[in-house]
Amino acid sequence: MGKIGIYGSSFDPITNVHLWTASTVAHRCKLDKVIFLPCSSKRKDKTMKTSDTHRWEMLQLAISNNHTFIADDHEMLQEAWEVYTYYTMEHFKQKYPDDDVYFIMGADLLVDIADGKWKYDEKLISSNKFIVMARDEINMVKTISRSPILRNHDNGTRFHLIDKGLSMEISSTYIRDEFAKGGEPRYLLPDACYEYIKKHELYSS
Repeated sequence: MGKIGIYGSSFDPITNVHLWTASTVAHRCKLDKVIFLPCSSKRKDKTMKTSDTHRWEMLQLAISNNHTFIADDHEMLQEAWEVYTYYTMEHFKQKYPDDDVYFIMGADLLVDIADGKWKYDEKLISSNKFIVMARDEINMVKTISRSPILRNHDNGTRFHLIDKGLSMEISSTYIRDEFAKGGEPRYLLPDACYEYIKKHELYSS
């Protein structure tokens, strides 16, 4: 039995922080694979700044030399109303029935679940395992404690909390803004992705 982490984001573009985070989580949690899952561009709550094709190409370029990393376009191909984390996790548990599958997320998303902002939240929490990364000094233990759904399903293995050394905040938004305003974000993302963005003139203002 292996251990697989599902790492979803817009990856618009993928950054060195995404890669470093995935590598660190894989190392600390002894994951055999990390699946990079670009989110659907059809979602109402997110607006992509470039096309699915470009996001997918940059992701492939970024992870090509790491055998632990896999790209999966499952959510990209879904209709917006079918893109819920509960359904996504059911898909990957069926795809990898002999492995332990974890959902990797930031503590900010844990807060959103505690605040009742996620659909199918109880089904999601009760049937999955999570790797939660520190964000913005959020107290993850208190977040779990104050939420009936989270605390009542916390069986000791449900949530793997990583609260040390994962606080780099350089974001895709920061990098897009640098490209748009004539900045120089070269070493914040993989060289191949940097060259791809320049070649295709992505994120220009």
